[in-house]
Amino acid sequence: MSFSVSIRHRMGGFSLDVAFDAPKGVTALFGRSGTGKTTVVNAVAGLLKPDAGYARIDDVTLFDQAAGIWLPVHKRRLGYVFQDARLFPHMTVEENLAYGAKAQRRDMSKAQKDRVIDLLGIGDLLARRPARLSGGEKQRVAIGRALLADPKLLLLDEPLAALDEARKAEILPFLERLRDDAQIPILYVSHSIAEVARLATTVVVLEGGRVARAGAMADVLSDPDAVSALGVRDAGAVLAAKLVAHHADGLSELTTCGGALLLPGVQAEIGIHMRVRIRAQDVILSRSAPQGLSALNVLKGKIVSMRQGAGPGVMVRIACADEHILARITRRSAVAMGLQNGDEIFAIIKSVSVAQGDVGG
Repeated sequence: MSFSVSIRHRMGGFSLDVAFDAPKGVTALFGRSGTGKTTVVNAVAGLLKPDAGYARIDDVTLFDQAAGIWLPVHKRRLGYVFQDARLFPHMTVEENLAYGAKAQRRDMSKAQKDRVIDLLGIGDLLARRPARLSGGEKQRVAIGRALLADPKLLLLDEPLAALDEARKAEILPFLERLRDDAQIPILYVSHSIAEVARLATTVVVLEGGRVARAGAMADVLSDPDAVSALGVRDAGAVLAAKLVAHHADGLSELTTCGGALLLPGVQAEIGIHMRVRIRAQDVILSRSAPQGLSALNVLKGKIVSMRQGAGPGVMVRIACADEHILARITRRSAVAMGLQNGDEIFAIIKSVSVAQGDVGG
């Protein structure tokens, strides 16, 4: 199942002109506030009628302005989860879940209901009312209600924005399970690069109402040309890794394209495949294998590009098998080291520089 959208719309002085395809999995709409992310989602949901464009899920057209097609909201078979859960306060969790199917006039089988409840870990909450739920629990119930409407597309508009860091850490593993389990496209709006790195399979970066970059998550986040839209301080790459050991000193060992990576206590089972986001500003480069350093992680690769910004920095992209690492260093350091494309290089990463939130399943 795939989803295609093209939208042109003007609101006051802001002009939106975007087009992209969203395959199965999580397509993250990423960008700063005011770039048009929520406008896109609202147009897809039927809450806003754009000036021109279309949206299609496989062979079903949600709207096509040129053809005069506009499906009403209740016929679009979409699940929409907002920043705030918007649960019915007078209903129990179980009644809130049932409402999703009832609103779409669909029968909810026990097997379907049980699968969603298990997926989101809300079995112990069924008899509670929303007032007795934490923020993370409310959002999981809201996602469950949307899933039980049997949608063809799931829309998540910054579902973690209103949560504190502890609640975000609580719900992210469930969103990862949803990504891997769902057989429908998921459009996920966020301005958090850490969330995008953990959850997305595809990334669409919006800047000034236009698509600045779109593609597979790892390719977009490690692209130096996308740094201006992503933000220099947040720039970094995502490596695929496998958890191979928990050591007695509290460190966990993962294998990556460039070698072993030691990180503080990763809470996961041995053998699980993971994603690790490494910020460019946390990477130090060396021409030779370093010795006598406190940093434990040294990954070997080859320089494939260097992008000089307007300031004193240079973004170095390093190939590591079929993946990439980004390093943000000063122009002075790049010149002093005589760095050129094709040079073999060692990327040095402090274990404690990788935050727990940057390691996901």
